[in-house]
Amino acid sequence: MSEKQLGKLIDNHSLANHIILMANEEVNEEQKDNSAEKEVVTEAAEQAPELSELDKVMADAAEWKDKYVRLYAEFDNYKRRTSKERIDLLKTANEDLMSSLIPIVDDFDRALKNIPATEETKVLREGVELIHNKFNKTLQQKGLTPMNAQGEVFNSELHEAITQIPAPSEDLKGKVVDEVEKGYYLGEKVIRYAKVVIGA
Repeated sequence: MSEKQLGKLIDNHSLANHIILMANEEVNEEQKDNSAEKEVVTEAAEQAPELSELDKVMADAAEWKDKYVRLYAEFDNYKRRTSKERIDLLKTANEDLMSSLIPIVDDFDRALKNIPATEETKVLREGVELIHNKFNKTLQQKGLTPMNAQGEVFNSELHEAITQIPAPSEDLKGKVVDEVEKGYYLGEKVIRYAKVVIGA
């Protein structure tokens, strides 16, 4: 073999080695890129369940918070309603008793109208007035107040019309001309409507 041929062979061998080295480097680079991609995919896969787990926990927390807020609002409304009912009950707890006592007040009023104002009946009248006033004060302390219907405009929520008569004057048309039976409030509630005569 000549020196020339040998030189060529060595050059070819070097070239082949060089090509093999370059190919190996490319393969190594590709493997590095692939492993980096795999790491990124693995990290993303590991983080994805964590994120979805976090989202799940957050959704559960939001749902529980919503339930709590609704339940608290319902309980608050219940407390307010029962408190109002209790106050109303206390205000009108004596309604039956007061309704039973109103006719006695009427009897006192009638008795005072029918006792003549003479010297002989003066002491009797003073005694009845004293009892009547004391009785009325006690009832007023318990929340019973008489209604003043005379001369007022007729109101079906407060008055019960018994009859209608021609109005004595023009300004009494549609108003209460006479009060046959007094009406009463217990607190703000009407427990007896006033029986009235209306001017037409």
